[in-house]
Amino acid sequence: MVWIVPSRNYAKSLPAGAGFDKIALMTEYTDQERDTIRTAAFGAMTLVSAADPGFFAMFKESMAGAKALAAAPQPLQGLLKSGGMPTAAKDKASVLAALQQTKQILSGKSPEDLQAFQNVISTAINEVAGASKGVAESETAAINEVKSAIGVA
Repeated sequence: MVWIVPSRNYAKSLPAGAGFDKIALMTEYTDQERDTIRTAAFGAMTLVSAADPGFFAMFKESMAGAKALAAAPQPLQGLLKSGGMPTAAKDKASVLAALQQTKQILSGKSPEDLQAFQNVISTAINEVAGASKGVAESETAAINEVKSAIGVA
């Protein structure tokens, strides 16, 4: 499994209107909650990337995902970068479960944080899918599963 990790060199903002300008400060989360959130974020991008595998495409998709995460609001960006590499989700079901758990964690603690997470992940997975030769049907299916798991229509 390949993890897509944000790089500090790509801290450029996303297009205006992406919904990141009105984000509350991140609420306090336990270490386990932070690990679940990070596993969900990186797992979502990996799931979409793996839906249409290709050796060179993987690099383009990794960079696209990293740029999207690096453009996240600072509090969310800090959460995603904290604690080193997240626990690797073993399969699609594990990623989707982590995404659903993240939705529950964030909705229970901070609806603003949930919205920020939904916006960032939606943007990141779309960027990953479109990074190499358009979006394949298998990537569209993975995007829809991720969005459903985090409560985005």
